Amino acid sequence: METKTASEILRCLPPGVFTTLAKINPVGTLQARRKTSGAITFYWRYSIGTSSERVAIGLYDPSAPPKSLTPGRSGYSMAAATRQAQSLALEHHQHRDEGGRPALLAAQRQARQTDIETKRRAAANSLESLLNAYCDHLEKLERRSHKDARSIFKLHVIEPWPSIATMPANEVRDEHFADMMRKLIDAGKGRTANKLRSYARAAYQTAKAARSKPSIPVSFKAYEVSSNPVAEIEPDEAHNRADKRPLSVSEMRSYWRAIKRLPGFKGSMLRLHLLTGGQRIEQLVRLRTADIGPESIRILDGKGRPGRAPRTHTVPLTKEAHRALNGCGPEGLFALSTDRGQTHVAATTLSGWASTAAPRTIDGFQAKRIRSGVETLLASVGVSLDIRGRLQSHGITGVQARHYDGHDYLREKKNALETLYKLLDQRTVANVTPITRRRA
Repeated sequence: METKTASEILRCLPPGVFTTLAKINPVGTLQARRKTSGAITFYWRYSIGTSSERVAIGLYDPSAPPKSLTPGRSGYSMAAATRQAQSLALEHHQHRDEGGRPALLAAQRQARQTDIETKRRAAANSLESLLNAYCDHLEKLERRSHKDARSIFKLHVIEPWPSIATMPANEVRDEHFADMMRKLIDAGKGRTANKLRSYARAAYQTAKAARSKPSIPVSFKAYEVSSNPVAEIEPDEAHNRADKRPLSVSEMRSYWRAIKRLPGFKGSMLRLHLLTGGQRIEQLVRLRTADIGPESIRILDGKGRPGRAPRTHTVPLTKEAHRALNGCGPEGLFALSTDRGQTHVAATTLSGWASTAAPRTIDGFQAKRIRSGVETLLASVGVSLDIRGRLQSHGITGVQARHYDGHDYLREKKNALETLYKLLDQRTVANVTPITRRRA
């Protein structure tokens, strides 16, 4: 009797019927089935106990070389399908004591699920997660630094160092952060490197303290941080010096003359900023109408130690500052607003107005130089360091000052602001030549 070739057997397959093509060692058979469309699919069929299962191998490719043992783009030759069925049979046979192929598939599914869960937990406790959680914590505390910290972490940790960012936070080492800082310093961004160090150190310190400090959200305990890898890294002191370059006395008076009669909302805001002592612009623009009193305003100071809520900073109003505030027309939620108090003027907007109004004779003018110029001007006429610090909310140091001194210093701060106005409004006599004694 003439033996048919594999291609002849497959060509004659009736549609819809599973046909056994060959016995597979060590267990099972190779089968094929033709669909009504004409396409043929190979199966490995095996029995386990009283049940059986067919496992699809793939489509038959009539154009494949008959002796090819690997599938091509269009499917399998019969030899390749036999080889695949043998692999499945051997795998089933090797695990027969554990329950064969069904048990093996269940174990594989469990392993995948365990791997997914492990990766999920690792991602939840990763460095990236800790840094983002710290930024969220700052935002809930209404600390304005959360935006800066979030940007620095994103641009200089998460995006450029993905392999470190995905590590468990408690496995990240000091050298990892040192490398991040080194890259920034080499790129001429030493100040950013120091800020990265400061924010990352605070993030780890928050997670570390969560075990014993109930005011920190319990979620930080999940990071299991017992040491701070950033604590021992030294900042680059050369880039830690603030470049304030305070405006000189003459420059302060020149700026005051430029804005003294500047009309409209813009002029009123610039005068309010200067006449309240050069308060931090980011804080001043958030002044709420409800925090305006008859003699003073209250603003929230979001600077200070990480983890602490913003403190209330009370600034007295002189007659001239009160007039400037009224010129802003406070109403609604936010007092300094162009949409009836719904939103406040942006800090960058006020800084831009100051730069536009400043005389061109002031070289390198920046709005931040107003604040340091105010302090320098007041220092030049003997206003004490303590009063200047309280006026500009530099923070109160020392146990006695923080815990026992209950005086509000409003009178002293108002006196300093009245002195500031007098100094600004003085006319500078530029055409007087100093008299010097001639030598005999």
